[in-house]
Amino acid sequence: MATYLNIGLILVSIALIASVIIQSKGAGLGGLTGADSGGVFSARRGIEKTLFKATIGLSITFFVLAILTVMISK
Repeated sequence: MATYLNIGLILVSIALIASVIIQSKGAGLGGLTGADSGGVFSARRGIEKTLFKATIGLSITFFVLAILTVMISK
């Protein structure tokens, strides 16, 4: 069981790192297409909103897996 939790923790952590990097201000989704964001705050819409919610879900999953791993290892 601990092996599956560790593998899940590794996969979730990689996905979480990737989602945070994609969301960074300098390399936002608009930056991928060459559009300039101009530094003005805008509301999250479309895929940015979905990515934001996915990052929250991944962070919660990571936290739960980390707690379960600690509880199993004792």
